[in-house]
Amino acid sequence: MAALAADPEVAGIETKARNAVLIDVTTRTMLFEKAPDESIPPASMVKLMTLAVLFKAIADGEVTLETTFPISEHAWRTGGAPSRTSTMFAELGSEVRVEDLIRGIAVQSANDACIAVAEGMAGSESAFAARMDALGKEIGLKNSRFGNPTGLPDEKTRMSVADLAAVALYLIDTYPQFYPIFSETEFTWNNILQRNRNPLFGKDIGADGLKTGYTEAAGYGIVASAVRDGRRLLLVIAGLESPSDREDEALRLLRVGFDEFEDVTLFDMGEEVSSARVYGGSQRYVPLVAKRAVMSAMPLEGREAYRMRMVYNGPVEAPVRQGQRIGALHLYNDKRLVQRTPLFAAEEVGVGQLHQRARDAAGQLLFGWW
Repeated sequence: MAALAADPEVAGIETKARNAVLIDVTTRTMLFEKAPDESIPPASMVKLMTLAVLFKAIADGEVTLETTFPISEHAWRTGGAPSRTSTMFAELGSEVRVEDLIRGIAVQSANDACIAVAEGMAGSESAFAARMDALGKEIGLKNSRFGNPTGLPDEKTRMSVADLAAVALYLIDTYPQFYPIFSETEFTWNNILQRNRNPLFGKDIGADGLKTGYTEAAGYGIVASAVRDGRRLLLVIAGLESPSDREDEALRLLRVGFDEFEDVTLFDMGEEVSSARVYGGSQRYVPLVAKRAVMSAMPLEGREAYRMRMVYNGPVEAPVRQGQRIGALHLYNDKRLVQRTPLFAAEEVGVGQLHQRARDAAGQLLFGWW
């Protein structure tokens, strides 16, 4: 299901952030967006992509949680204690387990851990960045390119907030076994306890991840997920001027998402959504269904302008397989397309008898496609 895009003026939402997206994760509804596709320096929020590459490598059997990577002099000087940046304080020349490096990245935003992962898996930061680019293409990132795994300033690394949201959704959907690490509130390494940098923890908003970021060029940003009453929201904001602005805007926007929108079921799972004309088939129409309940998050007020339309290239030529993708349900807010949901054939339709095929051929000849 494609995301529902909400015009800021229509939604009545504003933000100080230069860039923002607010998504209802359950329905994949975009509640709010502001300059979502602009490529910007992502700062430490890029570490979500670093973890995505690492999690995929674990899933593929390339590495395990018990695999160890060394802390090179480059990792130590660039991202360790001498760097005066975010670090897990791994000792120079030590070997650190992948499981601990994951926690260093997710909880402490550790640059030394990111570099150790990059060098351990690919030999260098630049070679690892090529793997980030490849995975980004695989999961559909549109406005991102990677130069390093840390988000430390460079000329290449750029992401949009829409792409940051896509990576966060990829992590939530694909690696649920690792997701709880993002909600861990502290981590100790080398006898140094550090607390999670997420400012939303303990704020009664249901926050359980994911990543903050800051550089002078990027400003203050956050990729934040929160759950309330079974609804998960995902927020990405960037370009704020201070940590307090980041915290205040994140809390305010998440509260708007929870308090002013609700999930609405448009069609139940298995319910016929529409039908498509079949050419040369044993029946003239095939019923269409979605693979799951068709849901959208909608504002509590102002739904009158929403309407739906089924779109497909047709008629569909027989035979039709059950489960064959036929078209999509388009949801409009006034004249603006805001959501697409794929539709599939609910049943098989065989090739029709001679007189049925002749009827359809004559209709095509005389009247063109229906």
